[in-house]
Amino acid sequence: MIAPVSSVEELKTRLGDALLAVQETQDGIPTAWVRGDRIVEALSFLKQEATTKYPMLIDLTGIDERTRKVRIGQPDSDFTVVYLLLSLDNAQEFRIKVPLKGDYPSVPTCTGVWPMANWYEREVWDMFGINFEGHPFQQRILMPRSWEGHPLRKEHPARATEMGRFRLWDEKEDMLQNDLEFKPEEWGMAREGDDNEFLFLNIGPQHPGTHGVIRFMLQLDGEIVRDSQVDIGYHHRGAEKMSERQSWHSFIPYTDRVDYLGGVMNNLPYVMAVEKLAGIEVPDRVKTIRVMLCELFRISSHLVFYGTYTQDIGQFSPVIYMFNDRERVLSIIEAVCGARMHPNWFRIGGLAADLPKGWDVMVRDLIDYLRPKIDEYEKMCLNNAILKRRTVGVGSYNGQEAIDWGITGASLRAAGVDFDLRKARPYSGYENFEFDVPTADVSDSYTRAVVRAEEIRQSLRIIEQCLNNMPAGSHKSNHPLAVPPEKDGTMEDIETLITHFLAVSWGPVIPAGEVWMPVEGTKGIQAYYTISDKDTIAYRTRIRTPSFAHVQIIPEISKGFMVPDLLAIIASTDFLLSEIDR
Repeated sequence: MIAPVSSVEELKTRLGDALLAVQETQDGIPTAWVRGDRIVEALSFLKQEATTKYPMLIDLTGIDERTRKVRIGQPDSDFTVVYLLLSLDNAQEFRIKVPLKGDYPSVPTCTGVWPMANWYEREVWDMFGINFEGHPFQQRILMPRSWEGHPLRKEHPARATEMGRFRLWDEKEDMLQNDLEFKPEEWGMAREGDDNEFLFLNIGPQHPGTHGVIRFMLQLDGEIVRDSQVDIGYHHRGAEKMSERQSWHSFIPYTDRVDYLGGVMNNLPYVMAVEKLAGIEVPDRVKTIRVMLCELFRISSHLVFYGTYTQDIGQFSPVIYMFNDRERVLSIIEAVCGARMHPNWFRIGGLAADLPKGWDVMVRDLIDYLRPKIDEYEKMCLNNAILKRRTVGVGSYNGQEAIDWGITGASLRAAGVDFDLRKARPYSGYENFEFDVPTADVSDSYTRAVVRAEEIRQSLRIIEQCLNNMPAGSHKSNHPLAVPPEKDGTMEDIETLITHFLAVSWGPVIPAGEVWMPVEGTKGIQAYYTISDKDTIAYRTRIRTPSFAHVQIIPEISKGFMVPDLLAIIASTDFLLSEIDR
């Protein structure tokens, strides 16, 4: 949906000549180029004063423009910083770009406008070498401190084979070990207070309570958490860099690994972004099957959350029951897609195959089995008095705080903000389904679990509607950029043979342009910002994940609680390290 033109006009009136250009994009999002020295003013105006207010900074990233060929209607720049704002009232975005010149340019920080910009600006500096003037803690965030270069710059190698043989001599090993040593002053934490010395505790990077390789560094006054910092990046695999060397089709399996509990939910925003770039329309059957598979994976992911959440609080039995139920879901996914956790089954323009015989029987059996089970788990877990005492009022934040920190999904709705992309701006046919959006009043460690438990019931409603109203038709589009010509035609004329060979070996050439495509993922808004330079590979692919934003708020909401409470907060956040680090 396109935001009102008045938003651009108001910004033009406010900034004058500092608004350098207005760019047209394939996703229809208003895109304004703003001079760097006025960027904080522009962001503050759109957040607080414009007629259509954009209270959430949904993403912030960079682009190395130096080798890009197709830039019609865009100011000249070596690098670009991209700010994407979201209006929750009408589910509309507004994109601001800042053109930068020079090898290591600078732009003012916007952490004073949005606290969540802290990690995002650190990531842009880490990946591109763009300096944010006034940033409170501009340090590496995904790469090790000893890393040389900035990986998403075009001159940085994309493969290990381009970087020379790896060597770890004694001096380098000592240096790397020293980098891991925790020094409170480097993280902005004092060693002592007015009348006492603080104790510092590392939880992680290897700890069962953190659900992966992540480190929480706590400043303790006795057992009370006075301050904390989070150290991420241990799971970084360079997914965005990989997109710059894989064809449009061959990058699909890499998306599966971003949220490894979300399966095809990862494929959906990526393939829809490329489809929008290419002008590909998919059949209704494809849309419905995609919805059904995504909701099955939502249930699978929520069952993992539900079980491990109760386990971290102190209950052991539920995780056994819920993982058993997850196996039932994964057995259906395996029967349909041929794989369980990483099916990479969605394709640009459709699906890898049609539904197999008997899929409907398996799905109906799951619905009939799981509905009473969710009621049983609610009595066992969420109505448990001990669990409530451990979680109610622990790690809470209100709706405005959630918006300021970029919280989305169930964690946002638990704070009383009724915003679900499937309802607010339906995609892939979600407008054809009836379901409710569960909310709560204040997001704490208890309500975040309550909302997710109710979402399982709503997903079952959606899946049942897919089952009862599955459209007929093909499982793929007939668009030439989606599928190669029929094989039989390659034996009849050379043009068809050449087209088939190029489509299969090199992949399609996607028209130049850029598209932001968000979906309501298992943990919040998951999106792909994809840029094509009219090539067989992406020029830039940005992966926006909810966990990156959600973990950033944990130190803020943990202050004043005890260490066991922190583990309850971590459990209720429902994050994945693969999503945070990418």
